[in-house]
Amino acid sequence: MTDLKPARILALETSCDETACAIIENGRALLSSVVASQMEIHARYGGVYPEVASRQHVLSITPVVEQALAQAHLTLADIDAIAVTQGPGLAGSLVVGMNMAKGLALGSGLPLVGVNHLEGHLYSAWVHDADETIPAEPQFPLMALLVSGGHTELNLMTDHLTYQRLGATLDDAAGEAFDKVARLLELGYPGGPAIQKSAEEGDPNRFKFPRAWLDETHNFSFSGVKTSVLYEVRELKKKSSTLPISDLAASFQQAVVDVLFKKTMNAAREFGAKEILVAGGVSANRVLRQTFRAQTEFPVHIPQLSLCTDNAAMVASAGYYRYALGHLSQMDMDVLPTWVLG
Repeated sequence: MTDLKPARILALETSCDETACAIIENGRALLSSVVASQMEIHARYGGVYPEVASRQHVLSITPVVEQALAQAHLTLADIDAIAVTQGPGLAGSLVVGMNMAKGLALGSGLPLVGVNHLEGHLYSAWVHDADETIPAEPQFPLMALLVSGGHTELNLMTDHLTYQRLGATLDDAAGEAFDKVARLLELGYPGGPAIQKSAEEGDPNRFKFPRAWLDETHNFSFSGVKTSVLYEVRELKKKSSTLPISDLAASFQQAVVDVLFKKTMNAAREFGAKEILVAGGVSANRVLRQTFRAQTEFPVHIPQLSLCTDNAAMVASAGYYRYALGHLSQMDMDVLPTWVLG
């Protein structure tokens, strides 16, 4: 790839319930990142309440932008382009971030770059703190596992912004299954961290929950393991009022991790990938991270924990490569690959 022009990108992310702004230099060096979380607000509902989320974005968006600029010791005059998540996500939440980004671009005369939320998650693996030693950059061809609350899919990246979608979930995404099982076990919201915490005290081999391998495809299915947990809980309740919550959580978690890991490894071998990338909210799971890092066949890139869940740094990184390579210089969903539309 030819050398890319240097640039500082300010990005906004408001696809769901996090109001975030970040500034990245040259696609990798993170100069500032601010995230205003609404987790405590939505926990009382057991999930994200869309109208509440959009109202909170309106309240938080301006202070978040101001704080990100202050942290980086920059002004808009030091920025080269504005990036923003344009989808997929909650319509009311997205419009707040997009309108703010359009206003910043119009007022400053800076170009505006639309970024898909899923592509942003993939590019979180390129990001590093500006004051740390620069880590190795992911090398193509790259097998990318995107695993989040709403999406689970495998993509072969042969170059920047170039993807071949190999498979995706046919029903529940992994993160969605975590949330539903956590609700079933009365562990609270969000489900991923709750399952992980409970599983730390549990036996992952006590319950033999099914693994949906879907042989000869790179697709995923997690509705079966979720349903299996439900049936197991019903049977256990017939025998005792006390459930082995930690064992159930650990066994469920292990079933999901086994499928994610083995199917990714198989796809990497089949398509001759040099390295593996794991990104998205579920990539914060400790067992998943340890499992991928324990294998030595492929170098593996997993974002730092703060970049696994929704943030604007990932949007800034993806926005940089789109800006520097001349892709999607205007907000045009038709330019994005079909898989990115989600």
